[in-house]
Amino acid sequence: MKKILLLAACLSLGFSSYAQTEDELKADQAPKKAEIAKLQGEVDALQAKIDALPGWKYGAFGTVGVNLSSFDNWYAQGSPNVNTGNIGITANGFANLKEEKFFWRNALNVNLGWVKFDDKDDATDDDSFREGTDVFNISSLYGRNIAKNLAASGLVEYRTTLLNNFNDPGYLDAGIGATWTPLENLVVVVHPLNYNFVFAKDDSVFESSLGAKILVDYTRKIGAINFKSNLSAFQSYKSSDLSNFTWVNSFGYTLWKNIGVGFEFGLRGNKQEAVNYQTGLESAAGVTPTTTFDNVDNKVQSYYLIGLNYSI
Repeated sequence: MKKILLLAACLSLGFSSYAQTEDELKADQAPKKAEIAKLQGEVDALQAKIDALPGWKYGAFGTVGVNLSSFDNWYAQGSPNVNTGNIGITANGFANLKEEKFFWRNALNVNLGWVKFDDKDDATDDDSFREGTDVFNISSLYGRNIAKNLAASGLVEYRTTLLNNFNDPGYLDAGIGATWTPLENLVVVVHPLNYNFVFAKDDSVFESSLGAKILVDYTRKIGAINFKSNLSAFQSYKSSDLSNFTWVNSFGYTLWKNIGVGFEFGLRGNKQEAVNYQTGLESAAGVTPTTTFDNVDNKVQSYYLIGLNYSI
């Protein structure tokens, strides 16, 4: 009995000693965390001053997502012998020049994806990777300062796909107006005089028109986090059927050196693309197309990608 009591006392003393040691370590850790947070704030403030200096600023970050799998004799599923794959790549880059009287901002966004579903029991099945997500967007904005946060500006922006149907359709916006920069990392472009050139083989659906261009871009790096949100919208003066918008959001979190995790999602609304897609399905089915701007099911387009991230 005495041995049991002695053992219990030793265990109790050990746990008490461990608990005290843990509390002491946490107490020592707290001020160090506070000191790190203070230093990080000072680093961010210095970086903000560096970003505000005249001259060129460059940056880029991207995400790679890969998912590959293979099943053999896996009878629980409908296709027991199958190879599947999903590969996605995104890239966001910028090259910005800031001077006392003017600025020049250039941006690039690319998102490419491939998918594969190969049923090894089906000899007619396609065993190759097929194009999935396909986004290409490049823009150039020049502004001449007329006030502290206001500039007269001109914008050229081009959007299309790369892997499939390059420049069919392709969109080229060119216009003039004003740019407002209320924050160092926020740019708001309003161009009431903008022409939206649309390039496509089927000109019965796609049409160029005059309208207003609105672009909002917020790009920032806070510590290990890269963030970019870009909204590009065109409002046609001729018809709302010819209007469109694209909104892309990209996040990157660095875990080790320049490697981390990334996430990107995008939304798009384009009635011309919806009509073109539906009429294409009807033609492929051997029926006379009946889809028009008045009866098309114009759903919001979307995509997302999660994977490894690399920042420069």
